[in-house]
Amino acid sequence: MDQIDELQRERRTLLALAYRMLGTVADAEDAVQETYVRWYRLPDVERARIENPAAWLTRVASRICLDMLGSARARRERYVGEWLPEPLPGESAIAAAVPVDPLDRVTLDESVSLALMVVLESLTPAGRVAFVLHDIFAVPFAEIAETVGRTPDATRRLASQARRRVRERRAGAASREQHDAVARAFAEATATGQLSTLISLLDPDVVLRSDGGGKVSAARRPVVGADRVARFLLGLPHLEPTARIEPRLGPEGLAFLVTIDGRTDSVISVDVAGERITDVYIVRNPDKLTLWR
Repeated sequence: MDQIDELQRERRTLLALAYRMLGTVADAEDAVQETYVRWYRLPDVERARIENPAAWLTRVASRICLDMLGSARARRERYVGEWLPEPLPGESAIAAAVPVDPLDRVTLDESVSLALMVVLESLTPAGRVAFVLHDIFAVPFAEIAETVGRTPDATRRLASQARRRVRERRAGAASREQHDAVARAFAEATATGQLSTLISLLDPDVVLRSDGGGKVSAARRPVVGADRVARFLLGLPHLEPTARIEPRLGPEGLAFLVTIDGRTDSVISVDVAGERITDVYIVRNPDKLTLWR
């Protein structure tokens, strides 16, 4: 296989890496495109000296993502309402495109679950890059240190702090079977308007976040508490009487695609701990639903 084929084969892996760092497919595609632009701009002599093009591409893509994360924070301060990562369908190639088995700290599906992506949003840019590269893509700390501009020991500490945050967030997380059973009950209670049943499925401190990006209507602030979240959810069908809710496979398990007159309207995901829902995510921003159409 010639070098061009080898480089193109890396594109899918780079897109998987960049999505986990940036949270949206569009931003990931921009980062990967810029990576290849930099590769082809290299003088032929310099490019010929690179012994491992895949490692070079990973390092450059990671640096680009690190820069983009810094500017993204400023953009999100101006974002209308809540910002949520882009949800992925369960069959998305981005979820599967990991070149090695991830470490047992994060399984392949969990590495793109909306719940974990939300946790990654709370990390510093350098911590997020270190965690994604090491815990999901198994990149050695010496190489990550070069990317983030820290010593290997400092980089190891960054990843450790990020890992601790992820573990705290995942403590008590339900199995896939438990998640899907609760999600089905949640959908049935919501569809039939069973307020008491729905409340019983929600953690008392459940939080609902809705992302419309200022392009469609959505709750501007998180909705907190079982009673408030339940009443908010049961009020949605009255706003869109023709909406249809279909179960779909997401990385974390069962999710729900909402369509109106055949048009993709939103994706609803839930995070389950034990037998109760701790978080509800509703993504309505049309820019984040392209893979669901």
